Amino acid sequence: MQLIALDPGHFHASLVQQQMYPGIDSTIHVFAPEGPEVKQYLASIGQFNQQTDPPVHWATDVYTGPDYLEKMLRQPTGNIVVIAGNNRLKATYIRRSVNAGQHVLADKPMAIDAAGFDSLQAAFREAAEKKVQLYDIMTERYEIRNTLQRELSQLQDVFGTLEAGTPGNPAVVKNSVHHFKKLVAGKTMVRPAWYMDETQQGEGIVDVTTHLVDLVQWTCFPGQIIDFHHDIQIDSAHRWATTMSLQQYADITGQTAFPSYLTKNVGKDNLLQVYANGSFDYTIKGIHANISVTWNYQAPEGTGDTHYSLLRGTKASLIIRQGAEQLYKPVLYIESAHHHDSAYAKTVATHIAVLAQQYPGLSLKENDKGWEVVIPEALAKKHEALFGKVMQQFLEYVRNNNMPAWEVPNMLAKYYTTTQALALAKKQ
Repeated sequence: MQLIALDPGHFHASLVQQQMYPGIDSTIHVFAPEGPEVKQYLASIGQFNQQTDPPVHWATDVYTGPDYLEKMLRQPTGNIVVIAGNNRLKATYIRRSVNAGQHVLADKPMAIDAAGFDSLQAAFREAAEKKVQLYDIMTERYEIRNTLQRELSQLQDVFGTLEAGTPGNPAVVKNSVHHFKKLVAGKTMVRPAWYMDETQQGEGIVDVTTHLVDLVQWTCFPGQIIDFHHDIQIDSAHRWATTMSLQQYADITGQTAFPSYLTKNVGKDNLLQVYANGSFDYTIKGIHANISVTWNYQAPEGTGDTHYSLLRGTKASLIIRQGAEQLYKPVLYIESAHHHDSAYAKTVATHIAVLAQQYPGLSLKENDKGWEVVIPEALAKKHEALFGKVMQQFLEYVRNNNMPAWEVPNMLAKYYTTTQALALAKKQ
């Protein structure tokens, strides 16, 4: 089986190549338009090939003609197409790849508006007809704090049951803050020129929120099918822009002028309005949840991206914080009004000891509200390392045709949620 990289315009496209996979040919077939994005992708593969732990030895077969898509579609069937790049093109790439008999592993988001969602529904129907797998890259399921938050939420002795919440006091909250300008290995990360165009990248309310909505579904309703026709109601939604000067834009893209497709978002003050921010309240299977994502231009010195996640149960709240107090590293807490109860404390300690058999080194650190769940560094993999986990899971689905029955309907529920939230926000 071979890997095919189709128009790899986002650095996520290369992250599944940080390791080799048994049964996967070591030559990656790349089909893309000529330009800086495919060059950056190939440079990343070259860097991975210098790794020794684990050893990586990918070769690349590259085609950059103007008919790159048609050329890819003529490849033998039954291979895996990896799609991570311009999200406006993604719906077309997914459907055409599926109809060509290829399995598809796509970076999020697979849909950035209602039309994209309609196309995605068709793509899943066609994938079933063609007997191929279609899947998105949900790395956050493999982040250890999210994994443990889910595990703990299933322990009724510790968590109780998930509260329903209210619109003003949701039982589930997922918030994240990100930054356009980032340093990677001491250098400013270069973003594609189109990254700031919501018609190509997608607005923030349909982009990073994909991960957050996925975690709500995966954590709160494990193994359950979510029917977007009946189980989801968007209650309110808002969107707003981050402003960016031409100099700021140039610093992160290398472009000296705003491209013509961005002029629609440049005001009289010559500031670019980037619709990267959004929040919405929704009800899923009777549970009230809040989702929000914010993109600032650059984090103040000494700070970084942040993530906040709350699950409120009848006995305890499970909270992930990543602020100044946590030195901008995510930390999982168990907070409960019962934490002074010796019997409850013993129950919590017992369950953590059991979990430590699966997650070695796990322990508790008491505080005035309950406990911090202390997680050894060995279990806390970096975000980039999680892409290989997703690929391994996808390969199992491809080889064994054993994708759980809830995965496809829940992917549809996820993208219905985000695209409907966008539609509502635009009406506000």
